[in-house]
Amino acid sequence: MKTAAIIGGGVIGGGWAARFLLNGWNVRVFDPDPEAERKIGEVLDNARRSLPGLSDVPLPEEGALTFHAEMADAVQGADWIQESVPERLDLKLKVYKGLQEACDPGAVIGSSTSGFKPSELQEDALRPEQIVVTHPFNPVYLLPLIEVVPTDANSAEFVAHAQELLKSVGFFPLHVKKEIDAHIADRFLEAVWREALWLVKDGIATTEEIDEAIRMGFGIRWAQMGLFETYRVAGGEAGMKHFMAQFGPALEWPWTKLMDVPEFTDDLVDLIAGQSDAQSGMHSIRELERIRDNNLVGMMRALKAQNWGAGAVLNAHDAALKPGALPTLDQADLSQPILTLARAVPLDWTDYNGHMTESKYLEAFANSTDRFMEIIGCDADYIASGGSYFTAETHIRHIDETHAGAKIEVRTQMLLGAGKKLHLFHSMYEGDKLLATGESFLLHVSLETRRPCAPSAEIEAAMARVAEGQAGLPYPEGAGNAIRKPA
Repeated sequence: MKTAAIIGGGVIGGGWAARFLLNGWNVRVFDPDPEAERKIGEVLDNARRSLPGLSDVPLPEEGALTFHAEMADAVQGADWIQESVPERLDLKLKVYKGLQEACDPGAVIGSSTSGFKPSELQEDALRPEQIVVTHPFNPVYLLPLIEVVPTDANSAEFVAHAQELLKSVGFFPLHVKKEIDAHIADRFLEAVWREALWLVKDGIATTEEIDEAIRMGFGIRWAQMGLFETYRVAGGEAGMKHFMAQFGPALEWPWTKLMDVPEFTDDLVDLIAGQSDAQSGMHSIRELERIRDNNLVGMMRALKAQNWGAGAVLNAHDAALKPGALPTLDQADLSQPILTLARAVPLDWTDYNGHMTESKYLEAFANSTDRFMEIIGCDADYIASGGSYFTAETHIRHIDETHAGAKIEVRTQMLLGAGKKLHLFHSMYEGDKLLATGESFLLHVSLETRRPCAPSAEIEAAMARVAEGQAGLPYPEGAGNAIRKPA
């Protein structure tokens, strides 16, 4: 198991700790703040509720979290060291001097700095080749982007190694090949921020109106397509050249004040703070964080279904986690119901009552049916060859409540598997607690004729193995039931 050392346990450091910890790394934290353990604990509560729901396969077993009074104890033997101390260059250089005296020479030392260049961080370092900018975005445990900014002091092998470690915990490392103040993304954010300050100062828009302009319009477009690809689409069939010809002259028009920054006076600060309080003051910070997380998970899972943008990164991470997550026919204990689903309940699977919505029980049981089909040989290749199973009837019983973040498992008993008929009984658990059951009757069909037919001999043989193994299981309670008539 790999180990990450987190130097500085604020909002960003806590997010790094959560990302590593929930992806199976041991995490050591050094932060002299006496409130660090509480603060990171609260960040972890949010991360445990939201991050696992981004994956459709179980994350690794959570690592061990420890807090250390001495930085040397935290970094010794660590594979990755993430510095997230305040944005003061003198402080960062002092931290690097101390940790490099204690850490392994092969460890990656990443900095969360928003603005400093890596060459500044490497100045007078014991091993400059070990230090690199790895700039994240909040919340670190959900957003995939990490700007990786090296210098010539960092070898290509070191940069590649750092990127692979970041990918292993679900990040999208963007290799910034030429260092510049504030890297790439923060330069965009700073430009928008400066323009927003002028719009507020000049009385053109309030903080709320500016936020609405972003989140109701181009912000959603940028989230899934970025800047240049969005503009390419805007050019229509004629493409990017047409867009540039049409809108390029606007660059000479006085649309922005990007090169002219308003003075940060007390009056301007009070104006913005007051408007922000009016806009969002009815929510606590924790409530705002949960609202943010709910929205991000929903958007990113939607992108996941399209295998697009951040969703493609999540799918790649799932694919890396999937092997070994569920047993094959040869691995399963056939004397017991077979594990066919293991995952966390995503935020977007819950309804207005605060628990899992009815349709998602069906989706979970349908996923279990799909997995059982794979186990007996009715996989993607078999379906492509022209055979599959169609569900003829389903019955679901809701036994207990299921909430967002719950780690659920579904175990499947085959009640009948012979000829063209397949009868399955799924039981959903959270730990030892039975949450629901789902009973499905399926028929094997020819995808050419769309008519029932016998499956392949290999599937028949696999079903026979399961039937023999599960022959000693009792008929499950609730199997064969219909909805009872009221008394």
